[in-house]
Amino acid sequence: MPTLAGLNWFKSSYSANNGGACVEVAADLVASHGLVPVRDSKCAIGPVLAVTSSAFAGFVAGVKSGGLTA
Repeated sequence: MPTLAGLNWFKSSYSANNGGACVEVAADLVASHGLVPVRDSKCAIGPVLAVTSSAFAGFVAGVKSGGLTA
């Protein structure tokens, strides 16, 4: 696993700044390692889940299609 220090984290432009439940992703490792690190935006020093770029793309597609709901 590559180091996660110094990654450039960002939230979706659809995330509101109201303290809601948001996640952040860092695209820094996609090209070099095929990984997308994901973390809770409210706990920047907490755990990071690194998923493959294809798994993350499938997740985003599922959310966009309405196939994934809470």
